[in-house]
Amino acid sequence: MIKKTRAKRARAKKKMGQFLQFLQKTTCETCRKARNAMKRRGYRLRFRDIWKEPLSASELEELIGNHDHTEFLNTKSKVYREENMKEEPPSRRKAINLMAKEPSLIRRPIIVGGGRVVVGFDEQGRVRF
Repeated sequence: MIKKTRAKRARAKKKMGQFLQFLQKTTCETCRKARNAMKRRGYRLRFRDIWKEPLSASELEELIGNHDHTEFLNTKSKVYREENMKEEPPSRRKAINLMAKEPSLIRRPIIVGGGRVVVGFDEQGRVRF
């Protein structure tokens, strides 16, 4: 029982000390909900509005890393629908170039920290970080 308590305190201490990068659109309701949930849990956040300060193709490439690039596409985006990406997903290179040009195509929020990248926020109000 003591080990569990110590481990829990160690995780909480680590969580309180680390800053997470929070990539968002400041007017996005989903981003606002995720931001509030993360703050309630004690995370310290550094914000970047990807509309005012868009991600470059090289930043997106690094961010996506070994993940499936389609997980980063916003399925509710007008561009996603117009390009019929559901039936014909773009190649990684094309998706990254499109997201760099059109930030609305990026699923949000994106939370980065501790070697992890978390994309999105679920309807039950959970960010799995």
